[in-house]
Amino acid sequence: MQPEPPMPAGGGSTSAAAKPVVASAPMASPSSKATARGPGAPIPSDALFGGAREVQISHGGVLYRLKQTALGKLILTK
Repeated sequence: MQPEPPMPAGGGSTSAAAKPVVASAPMASPSSKATARGPGAPIPSDALFGGAREVQISHGGVLYRLKQTALGKLILTK
């Protein structure tokens, strides 16, 4: 059995309007991520966005939105 070919960037979606990514499955604990990458290691933005233009981040009971602008800059808002 051969492995499946990799998906195109952005998961193959051709939608022009990106929608916020909301995790529907339990994510690994922060401590396991730190162990996998090493403490303080940079996380590539494409790993966070997964092809979307916006993600929601829950921190300390507060919901934040991290958006990518058309110029590729990041904006974090409450």
